[in-house]
Amino acid sequence: MCLALSNTGLGPPLDDSDGISSEAGWHNTNQFALEVIFHNRMKQYECLTTDSSRASAIYVPFYAGLEVYRHLWNRSLSLRDSVSLDLVRWLRSRPEWAAMGGKDHFLVVGRVDRDLKRRSDEPRDWVNKFLLLPEARNMTVLIIESSPWRSNEIGIPYPSYFHPSKASQVLAWQDRMRKVERPWLFSFAGARRRGQATAIRDRVMDQCRRSRRCNLLECRLGATECRSTSSVMRAFRSSAFCLQPPGDTFTRRSMFDAMLAGCVPVLFHPGSAYVQYLWHLPGNHTRYSVFIPADEVRQGKTSIEEVQSRFREEDIRSMREKVIRLIPRLLYGYPRGVESLKDAFDVAVEGVIERIGRLRREMREGVPSPFQGSNGWKIALAGREGEHQWDKLFLKPELWALP
Repeated sequence: MCLALSNTGLGPPLDDSDGISSEAGWHNTNQFALEVIFHNRMKQYECLTTDSSRASAIYVPFYAGLEVYRHLWNRSLSLRDSVSLDLVRWLRSRPEWAAMGGKDHFLVVGRVDRDLKRRSDEPRDWVNKFLLLPEARNMTVLIIESSPWRSNEIGIPYPSYFHPSKASQVLAWQDRMRKVERPWLFSFAGARRRGQATAIRDRVMDQCRRSRRCNLLECRLGATECRSTSSVMRAFRSSAFCLQPPGDTFTRRSMFDAMLAGCVPVLFHPGSAYVQYLWHLPGNHTRYSVFIPADEVRQGKTSIEEVQSRFREEDIRSMREKVIRLIPRLLYGYPRGVESLKDAFDVAVEGVIERIGRLRREMREGVPSPFQGSNGWKIALAGREGEHQWDKLFLKPELWALP
């Protein structure tokens, strides 16, 4: 990860030899580098204080995702858990922690939530149990994929490739994405899931391959196309719709790459965005995306091409314009941020301060808060299926617009 974490976590600058970007600020950014990116932005934050009694929120610069990545499959449970346990012991010993029991603390995790939730102490179970520790559950956790059952976990965007420092760079890119030709109706970039005969990913790829209106960028073993930022971004910016089926988990960094290219995301599970990025995406998902239930695709009941073909050109332009306007709040600017524009970092920090302020008022006034903040609705909507049944859960479309 050393090269990937260079340039304050943004990774090596991209060679623009083929003209994929028109401005500076493009990097080969690793999808799991968010902890380092966020930490370096926090160092530049203009409202820092060394007096914790004056702080609205306390940031914990712990790289939980990078730490667990070192020991994913190590059979030693004590090794996998040791750093996390050391951290929470240290936090409990601090006077800052005593003020609210950690509820005014927050941290950033650059991996999906299940990578830090080992549910047994069987050596065959992977990862660690950091996010299940009581101290971690007291803190606000900003994470690239959250659990809909954990009110303290807030999904924030994966880091993509564009990290501008000037508003003019963002505006120029947005204008370019409005004007670019999009000869393909839809596209998909990704790989099959070996051994998953009914995987939605395979069904999506099959439909894309059969369609003359779909651009398929298949990431086969040994293929180099998907490792090329230019190839991926070229596929997305040449398409009206970009298919985003779940893979190993519900969310995809690809969704943010596609939206950066002004491509309307097509989702197949509400866990891919609608109950994740509550602070960064509109509550009314139909304004910026298309939803097709995965079961209908798996069972051969729905043609993806037919669904997309029903949209009038003016409807597509309207959705694309919404996506393009969202671009600033979905990207992470260069270390000092983007002048005069709020980016994903700014939106996340404002959300944290507001959430912790609400918790502080509730504690002061003795008001019970079963959901501990503004995103508790997602727990209620999840119903009684249980956390382990989330992959089988499909929420009613009329409920998704609630936030």
